[in-house]
Order: sequence, then C-alpha cells, then structure tokens
Amino acid sequence: MTRADPPNSIAVALEYEAGHAPRVVASGRGYVSEKIIEVAKAHGVPLQKDPALAAALSTVELEQEIPEQLFKAVVQVLGFILRAAGHLK
Repeated sequence: MTRADPPNSIAVALEYEAGHAPRVVASGRGYVSEKIIEVAKAHGVPLQKDPALAAALSTVELEQEIPEQLFKAVVQVLGFILRAAGHLK
C-alpha cells in the first residue's frame, strides 16, 4: 500500500539544555513530519502547531542552535511546553 505525503506538513523537534540555545534535533516534511510527531507523542512530548515557525526552523541545519532572530518565537513554545508539563502556571 502506498500513500501520498501531505505536501505542506512540516515538523521540527527542538532540544534545550540550560545555558545553551535550543537546537534542532529533527526536521522533516510529509511522511517524515508525521513520524516526528508520532515519536513525540509516544514519548509524551507536548506538541504545538505553528506552521510559520516550523517553516522557519526547518531551515536550520540538524544539531545546530536556533538563530537569534527565532529566540522570541521559540521562547513562547518553551513556555507552552513547560506549562503543559506543569512546570509553569
């Protein structure tokens, strides 16, 4: 059985370590984006849908820190994740 990849779907996974800027650890479109989301859900990682931010982050090379111009948007995502995990109110 074959299936068509959704052409516009993009997923980007970030990793954050204190004292460093977040890094892009996974990025993909179509079927790969679906797999990134599937793995995140399986590991209880909170997800946030933001197509514009995902598109911007998808231009960052894997294992590279995000550029300074994306800090504000990513901080908002990290805040969402921390609230979802119960670490912020």
